[in-house]
Amino acid sequence: MCDLLSLRGKVSLITGAASGIGEAMALRFGEVGSDLYLVDVDEEGLRRVAGRVKGEFGVDVRSFRVDLRSKAEVDRLWGEIRGSEPDVLVNNAGVYLFRDFLEVNEDFLELTLSVNLKSVFWMCQHMIRARKGRGGVIINVGSIEAVLPFAKGLVHYDVSKIGVIGLSRALAREYGKDGFRVIALVPGGIETKGVEKLKREAILKLKIDVIKTGVNFMSRLPLGRMGKPDEVARMAVVLASDLASYVTGAVIPVDGGFLSA
Repeated sequence: MCDLLSLRGKVSLITGAASGIGEAMALRFGEVGSDLYLVDVDEEGLRRVAGRVKGEFGVDVRSFRVDLRSKAEVDRLWGEIRGSEPDVLVNNAGVYLFRDFLEVNEDFLELTLSVNLKSVFWMCQHMIRARKGRGGVIINVGSIEAVLPFAKGLVHYDVSKIGVIGLSRALAREYGKDGFRVIALVPGGIETKGVEKLKREAILKLKIDVIKTGVNFMSRLPLGRMGKPDEVARMAVVLASDLASYVTGAVIPVDGGFLSA
């Protein structure tokens, strides 16, 4: 079992690695022996996470500051790692911004789609093009919001994340025989710093609708609590490893049972 779980001798590329779920993934992937390419727009956060992973697990870590809104920067990243492409790609980066549907303008929609969906599309294209004939694992992070819209002001976000799920399933179907496993990992109710900030703001500014949504969300969680970034990271490690060698095209919720309730 330990051998099946190990990623020693492999390289994993994780986007959005400077904080939250991405940071937790970097630590867990490092723990099971994977060398890492960490990608984020936050250079200071990348340095902190890279230093921690190296110090705790001794794996090789390279950091890349990339603005995933830009295809040119995505192309540049893959040019830098040409010849040493990752075995595992985790598209975790995303933006989670609230705005009423009737107030969404072109720039705001483009920001959401460019980070949450378009960058995932281009990263997957590069991965498959570079490793065709060798295969690999792609884990694309979606959201329970895309499967079961719950909060107000997230129509744009839901559109982007359901696109990630559709992309993952289509790629799994099309490139499975080329050795690729492609999986949509769907977190929900995870206690990241961003979620903590939203909760504080809602309480301090008395945003009653937001508070009510939070109460309703918690009331239908079968496990009765929010999840931790590490709980998503642990599932990502399993899916990236040979423990999940026959898993592809799947949509895997890590949501405390929310979608079942």
